[in-house]
Amino acid sequence: MRVYTRMRASSFAFKACHSCACSALRRASRAVTQHYERHFRGSGLRATQFTVLATLAQTGPLSISELSGKLGLERTTLSRNLRLIENRGWVSEVAHGDQRIRKMALTPKGRKKAETTLAVWRRADTSAEKVLRRFGLQSRPLMQIK
Repeated sequence: MRVYTRMRASSFAFKACHSCACSALRRASRAVTQHYERHFRGSGLRATQFTVLATLAQTGPLSISELSGKLGLERTTLSRNLRLIENRGWVSEVAHGDQRIRKMALTPKGRKKAETTLAVWRRADTSAEKVLRRFGLQSRPLMQIK
């Protein structure tokens, strides 16, 4: 039995989409996220949660809008992630003069969790270069803090 498939002429117009920058970066991003998630497995934290804790450790309390801007996340996505780590006692809402603004800060328990998983992040970050190279990308060297 023979099966013939015919490609429509319009299919050729989409051939250029194979090398789409957006699609390639999204594939690379998913691969890098999976790489970090493998390293964080067993730590009690997801890579995305660590990023929130690490950001708050660096900046101090931030409003949801400020935090979402720093992380490049939609506010709704951030709120969902915050709820999970707030339930674990790693972040908490900070009293603020304006009732319309919700500011979040690391708790002592959250700072300890971030500090204990920093070594996990370092291992993941150090070995992420191999994943990036598969997509023709490279990371910039970690800046030394003096």
